[in-house]
Amino acid sequence: MNHPPLGALVDPFRCWARLTPRKAAIVDRVRGTRATYRDIDDAAQRWMTLLAERGVRRGDRVALLSMNRIEVIGLFYGCVRLGAALVPLNWRLAEPELVRVVADARVALLVGEARFSAVGHAVAKSPWLDLDEATTALAGTSPAPRLSSGSEEIDAESAALILYTSGSTGKPKGAILSNRQLLFNALATTMGWQLGAQDIGPVSTPFFHTGGWNVIAIPLWTVGGTIVMFDAFDPAHFLEALEEERCTIAFAVPTQFVMLCETPGFGRALPHLRNFMSGGAALPESLAERVRAAGYAIRQGFGMTEFGPNCFSISGEAAIAKPGSVGWPCPFVEMRLVDEQQHDVPDDTVGEILLRGPQLFSGYLFDAESTAAVMTADGWYRSGDLAMRDADGEFSIRGRRKHMFISGGENVFPGEVEAALTECSGVGEAVVVGVADDKWGEVGYAFLFPRVGAALDGAAVLAELRTRLAAYKVPKHVTVLTEPPRLASGKVNRGLLEAQAAGR
Repeated sequence: MNHPPLGALVDPFRCWARLTPRKAAIVDRVRGTRATYRDIDDAAQRWMTLLAERGVRRGDRVALLSMNRIEVIGLFYGCVRLGAALVPLNWRLAEPELVRVVADARVALLVGEARFSAVGHAVAKSPWLDLDEATTALAGTSPAPRLSSGSEEIDAESAALILYTSGSTGKPKGAILSNRQLLFNALATTMGWQLGAQDIGPVSTPFFHTGGWNVIAIPLWTVGGTIVMFDAFDPAHFLEALEEERCTIAFAVPTQFVMLCETPGFGRALPHLRNFMSGGAALPESLAERVRAAGYAIRQGFGMTEFGPNCFSISGEAAIAKPGSVGWPCPFVEMRLVDEQQHDVPDDTVGEILLRGPQLFSGYLFDAESTAAVMTADGWYRSGDLAMRDADGEFSIRGRRKHMFISGGENVFPGEVEAALTECSGVGEAVVVGVADDKWGEVGYAFLFPRVGAALDGAAVLAELRTRLAAYKVPKHVTVLTEPPRLASGKVNRGLLEAQAAGR
């Protein structure tokens, strides 16, 4: 029996354009527009033709400089059908940073909004295509004929997305995400989170980040659901959309949950919302309790651009019964916890997460050395993340291996200390880094960020922390700041804080 190639499964718009052509695939809350599955399917066909006319060939890369908008989805799937990869550029980067990324990616074409045309022309030697002008021109054309047998021409192993790391340390690297990875992450997510065609979820994370594409968007499109899209995260508008669009699931990073908790109206009835999902950083249990106290269910996830990014799934009951747990590995994921000698560690012991499975990326673009550095000889991805597994097989995250420091011979995991700090009075967020110390080798340096309306006394917070943690875990230095520096992904820029602590 001849089976269709895996590539026939990676393009959900071809399927749903036939089965549910008039169903909304995307709701753009910024521009007040909607697109059906048929709309996106047609747009992808038009983009495929236009890209080919502009000289883009299978295996090429098309860069994108744009905010989140519906036209980007048609462009992306046009690239998928042509066999090219989309390289979404971080429009928050300075011009010299963009120059380096565009040069590294060796793009064949740069597509962008008119608002970015000046910087686009400045950073790219490749041709520039105005997104708005192209969209207007495409609207007057007919979609290219589709193959009667579906999307067999799509290669599952070809690159679909090249996502550049945020680069808090070292130069940014382009992670190659194949059609295969996107598909298996979507399947694992919808299975592990129990998502279906009836689900509606918001996306406020920019499309130059894996959170924009792979946490909710592609998984929901794979099962015929609906995405509600924003240019940026605004807590009041986010809450409004959850209610008006009848969202059933919503993802946000911990910082966004802090903002939501401090927004008037948080706690309003959202009868359609089953639960919030948190990711991107560790979710302090004190913050999770604030969300639950407002009447909402919340679960914590975990993942990374290079694998997944949805690596765990957890039930609502387990999320409450085991604070801090991210649950069990998602379907298809193989997972190990190892020590520094790569030996498996027993339960209730911190180890580095190793991952293997079809959700694995295809390496870093034009960077075999960096790719080899994160892979073992037998094909395991070395995440650099630390976790602990209990007797029930549930995992809890303990931070990054490179963030761990040794104080007086004892391992200190900043994630554990940060979680305890957010339990202290008035602390909204906390970041702990290790700094050199003549007596102890290394000690902790805490940066504290207050909740809205709170006044923090660093010494008082550390005194309270001593009632919660062993003395060697309590930072010896503390600085109170109004707001943490952030990367484009929304995560705290630890590199800047580490530099500030080192230069104290």
